[in-house]
Amino acid sequence: MEAVETQHGRILLVDDESAILRTFRYCLEDAGYQVSCANSAAQADVLLQRMVFDLCFLDLRLGDDNGLDVLAQMRIQAPWMRVVIVTAHSAVDTAVDAIQAGAADYLVKPCSPDQLRLATAKQLEIRQLAARLEALEGEVKQTKEGFDSHCPAMMSVLETARQVAVTDANILILGESGTGKGELARAIHGWSKRAKKSCVTINCPSLTAELMESELFGHSRGAFTGASESTLGRVNQADGGTLFLDEIGDFPLTLQPKLLRFIQDKEYERVGDPVTRRADVRILAATNLNLDEMVREGRFREDLLYRLNVITLHLPPLRERREDVVELAERFLARFVIEYARPARGFSDEARNALLDYQWPGNIRELRNVVERASIICAEEQVQVSHLGMSKATTNSAPQVGADLSLEALEKAHIAAVLANSETLEQASKVLGIDASTLYRKRKQFGL
Repeated sequence: MEAVETQHGRILLVDDESAILRTFRYCLEDAGYQVSCANSAAQADVLLQRMVFDLCFLDLRLGDDNGLDVLAQMRIQAPWMRVVIVTAHSAVDTAVDAIQAGAADYLVKPCSPDQLRLATAKQLEIRQLAARLEALEGEVKQTKEGFDSHCPAMMSVLETARQVAVTDANILILGESGTGKGELARAIHGWSKRAKKSCVTINCPSLTAELMESELFGHSRGAFTGASESTLGRVNQADGGTLFLDEIGDFPLTLQPKLLRFIQDKEYERVGDPVTRRADVRILAATNLNLDEMVREGRFREDLLYRLNVITLHLPPLRERREDVVELAERFLARFVIEYARPARGFSDEARNALLDYQWPGNIRELRNVVERASIICAEEQVQVSHLGMSKATTNSAPQVGADLSLEALEKAHIAAVLANSETLEQASKVLGIDASTLYRKRKQFGL
């Protein structure tokens, strides 16, 4: 049983033959993988909007749907997902066309269980290596862009962070929205002795208490309505590595005793499963809320706070890091002009002064968004103040409630603004009060 649980990877099976789906599913679940099935392109699309998959086995002959068309859509919707085409002997030439269109490999049916498991292990290994490489590149990029400071307060935070990173002490990162709390948490993981293992993030405001418990600890099949598959949970995924609880101030109060117990004893139970399990996980947490005040108001457990803030790091807001503003802006600009193939190479003196004079309520995230926009619209070698979009005229020209404009225009402007100031689509959908699939449709509708 334990050997089965060591397998990681979410797999999507797409085939219009129920016998094939059943055979593949049983084979992969017996090997310990998490499997979801779809018998049409429409069902696959729904699953891809709700879940993140590492690997997909896609049948080329999918009823009325063209497998190559479905593949093209998957490459857009889930570009990280490995796709293996499943085909009959007579369609090998078409499978080769699918490889050229972006599929990772093809599998000829009928195939043996060993062939299926071998193909799965190979693709998931490639996926894990790619994810690790991406994480390492991100850590290098963060070190160069976000954590090379000339501000004494920031330099002190970074020095402390590097010192405590090599320990297993729980760390609480405090700071305003957009100051880089998540980036610092990932950097701490990268500096730690756990760097070769996973750094798993949970965005606390995005889930209800019930979903949070399932996402955190996992659940057994049939534990609740809709639980058609067993899940391992983020704690299991982070075993040996780091669990980052983003916006811990929004962690459900009713679930805090179970989190406290896990932090203290490293033990937990999955939803619907009485077996007690253990996981060696280091806890990092972050919030922009005042947890001491929440404790006084009874909205956060005091004993949990003590466990989380063995070490506390306070990230200064960007307005207190004037020494870093222009350098950060120049680094963002250098990246974006390459990414978008634009002509800008620097900032005019007026633009530099505007960057220094601005208060940056959205901090580094807002600076990044401002520079990205400027790099796109600037057709000159130097970014001017007008390109930054921070002038009074530009501010006043933004759509206002009660102005002479349609609801559609107001909705588009509001969604665009929330997206610009959100780290993830989940966070944006939470702020807007809509689910992620609705936000996905709205973005397509408005061309955002």
